[in-house]
Amino acid sequence: MKEVLNSIQIKQFIEEGFVRIDNAFSAELAAEIRHILWNDMDADPGDPATWTKPVIRLGMYSQPPFIQSANTPVLHAAFDQLVGKDKWLPCRSMGTFPVRFPSTEEPGDTGWHVDVSFGDNTTNFLEWRANWHSKNRGLLMLFLYSDIGEEDAPTRIRTGSHLDIARLLKPHGEQGLSLLEMAAQFPSLPEREEKTATGKAGTVYLCHPFLIHAAQPHRGKEPRFLAQPPLLLRKELMRDPEDLSPVEQAIQLGISS
Repeated sequence: MKEVLNSIQIKQFIEEGFVRIDNAFSAELAAEIRHILWNDMDADPGDPATWTKPVIRLGMYSQPPFIQSANTPVLHAAFDQLVGKDKWLPCRSMGTFPVRFPSTEEPGDTGWHVDVSFGDNTTNFLEWRANWHSKNRGLLMLFLYSDIGEEDAPTRIRTGSHLDIARLLKPHGEQGLSLLEMAAQFPSLPEREEKTATGKAGTVYLCHPFLIHAAQPHRGKEPRFLAQPPLLLRKELMRDPEDLSPVEQAIQLGISS
């Protein structure tokens, strides 16, 4: 297996909950994807007067350029290193796209949260749950399809918060906690440093599935294009204590500290 992450990056992922990969896919591919997304919006890339909403949510995307961006050799090698070889499923859809526009209007979706991964109610995502071995989800991924600076609504990350969530979830076993139940516990968790997911188009942040993160208003000049697909699991995590991947090592670190 080709290793694309060094020992320092692996250690950062375990302790801080994320690692950044530059040039994970090409800028040309990012431009092609933005073109597809612009065509699906009632907005003109050359006319800011048509950018009338702070955020527009677009549906599921599985066209070839999207799938190519999520399945580069660099990313597959990183998935093997972080989750474990043969434990994950190739990404076949990029999920919902929240395209954010420069605006003084609050977008209304900037609360801190953990991405949940299982549930029965397909109409109420707030009832979905996460459990201590991260059922169904190997990674949270942030794909930057446009250049994103500090003013361009970069995703906010609470470094190390994945350790707190692992410790929070463990007593609740297989059932875990719902999104709302977890959020209610956030005020009692340790204070954590906040970082932002900035970078050039083609950058990907590979994050622990328990990482607490949030959107923020766009105060820049150009629309922001980003996707947050999960890396789904082929095999359940935390089933072989003798062979723990970095994702599993971080869970173990959280529940034992």
